[in-house]
Amino acid sequence: MKTYRAYAGPFAERPYYPAEQIEQMCWDELNTAGLYPDAPAPVRIDRFIEKRFKISISYDDLPNGILGFTEFGNNGVVSIVVAKALDDDSRRSERRIRTTLAHEAGHGLLHMHLMVLGSETRPLFEDGLDPIRPRILCRNEGVLPEARPKKKYDGKWWEFQANQAMTALLLPRSLVERALDPMLVAYGTLGKRTIVADTRDRAATLLSETFDVNPIVARLRLDAIHSEDEARQLTL
Repeated sequence: MKTYRAYAGPFAERPYYPAEQIEQMCWDELNTAGLYPDAPAPVRIDRFIEKRFKISISYDDLPNGILGFTEFGNNGVVSIVVAKALDDDSRRSERRIRTTLAHEAGHGLLHMHLMVLGSETRPLFEDGLDPIRPRILCRNEGVLPEARPKKKYDGKWWEFQANQAMTALLLPRSLVERALDPMLVAYGTLGKRTIVADTRDRAATLLSETFDVNPIVARLRLDAIHSEDEARQLTL
C-alpha cells in the first residue's frame, strides 16, 4: 500500500490500494474469521463484522440520506451503525442492509489506521451527530447508488475503496468464478474465458440469487471480473 497527500475529503493522507490487494485482503479476512464459504453462497457479513471487530451491529434513527456510519476509537472500530429506515422486511431491504454492512466493514479494514493515527484533519460530517467522535458517515449516494449505477467517479476515494472491499467481501472472486463456470466461454489464443453479451443478464441474476445481493451489486461485480470489453472481443 502506498500513501499520498490528500487534497480533498476527511483525511490528510490518501492510501492507495491496488484492486488485487483489496481482493487478497478480503479473502484473508474472511478465511481468518472462518466465514469464507466452501461453495458459492451468501457471506455472513454480519457475523464477520462481529468476529473481526468484536462489536455488535446497531440500528438507529439517522438523518435523512444517511445509510450508516463506522465509529472509531483509539484501538480501532468501536461501532457500526445502520439506519433503521433501511429495514422494511423486504428482500431488497435485507440485501441493502448487507451492502451497507459490507461497505462499513470496508472502511474498517481499509481506513482504520487513518482514524486511529489521527490523520484526519477535516470535519467528517455536519449532520447533527456528535462531532467529537471520529466517524466515517456513509450517505445514500456513496454506497453503490442503485438509481444511478453508471454515475461517474466523484472523487470520494474513501467511498470508492470501501465499495471495492464491499463487493470483494460479498462476492469473493473465486466463488464468483465457480458460480459462473457453466456459463463461461473461451476466447482468444490463450483460451481465456468470459461471459458473452447475450448471457450477461442471466449471469448477473445468478450472482444476485447465489450471493443474496441486489442485482446492481451483482452486475457491478460481474463487470469488474468479466468486463463487457472481453465479451466484445468474441464478436471481432
